[in-house]
Amino acid sequence: MSNILPSYFLMIEEDELNDLRKKLSKDDPVSAKLLVDSITYNIKIAYRGDYTRKFRKRSYMIDFDDAEKFLGVRRIHLNAEYKDPSLIRNKLSLDFFQDLKVLSPESQHINFYRNGSFKGVYLHLESVDDLFLEKRGLPAGPIYYAINNDANFSLVCDDKPKKSLLSGYKRVCGASSDDIFLHDLITTINTTIPSKFPDEISQKINIDQYFRWLAGAVCTMNNDGFTHNYALYRNSDTGLFEILPWDYDATWGRKVNGGIMDHTYVPIEGKSGNHLNYVLLQVPEFRKLYKETLEEILETMFTVDYMENKVLPLHQCIRPQILLDPYKKKKIDIFDNEPELIFQFIRDRNDYLKNQLLNLV
Repeated sequence: MSNILPSYFLMIEEDELNDLRKKLSKDDPVSAKLLVDSITYNIKIAYRGDYTRKFRKRSYMIDFDDAEKFLGVRRIHLNAEYKDPSLIRNKLSLDFFQDLKVLSPESQHINFYRNGSFKGVYLHLESVDDLFLEKRGLPAGPIYYAINNDANFSLVCDDKPKKSLLSGYKRVCGASSDDIFLHDLITTINTTIPSKFPDEISQKINIDQYFRWLAGAVCTMNNDGFTHNYALYRNSDTGLFEILPWDYDATWGRKVNGGIMDHTYVPIEGKSGNHLNYVLLQVPEFRKLYKETLEEILETMFTVDYMENKVLPLHQCIRPQILLDPYKKKKIDIFDNEPELIFQFIRDRNDYLKNQLLNLV
């Protein structure tokens, strides 16, 4: 891994910057330019995230003109990772999912400048859209983002009937006619009788892929990742939905506010609000498959021996820039202790999950 981070230079007129600041709670973009590798791109930039917009170091969404695609994409996300003392948990998680053979966005730490002023280390995240599929040689298909906790695969949320079966989802790729497939999936999950459920659901989702995603979410312990922070892609060749991770900074032992999360907080079956997890794990053959999948991961990949070769290079790569980051440089002692905190979480979480495997019999 190269220890030299790419540098992105945002050039924005003062009136556009003031306009952007006035739109703090909105997704409305303003015009600007982005210089990367001596090439200047015309862009639209907006803030991204929900509660993170209130932080001093904010995250951005950048759109490029179609005629000026940047690295073969039309949109990127620049995450501030403000509450993660390590700044590596999101990338560490997404790379972990890739190792699990789960579709996952590419990510890269970068140095971010605005009008010549260094604004710190950011994480460049690939957008999950039609170009994401094209880049991987995957067939076209609709993609939905789970944008709130209504995306729980149930007919209700917080004990109240949902206004629509598609509540909680935003289609970012595909046509309105594709919505019938997601509608049908949620209907199948909630109305199919138990004797027919295994066959019916196997025709709607990629079961093996889903359990690899569930194992990854359970290991990394993203409490928000079961009813939020995921995307659904329907492969038009197989007709099956696949699930993808998104926004995994609150993982590896840290909460969304940056505090310590107890290694037992998320149960082995995942967060109880995800109704799909619940109904799948009622089926003995599916429960056995999940147990076998998780057992293998706990022995081979969710270990300190495996993950230290991921954690340490990432940590060492960005450390020189953390010393210059205006939002992080005063907390370098905390940053330096993060690898061991992550490793201790892996040890404790691994032991806990191995003990809980008995519950999956």
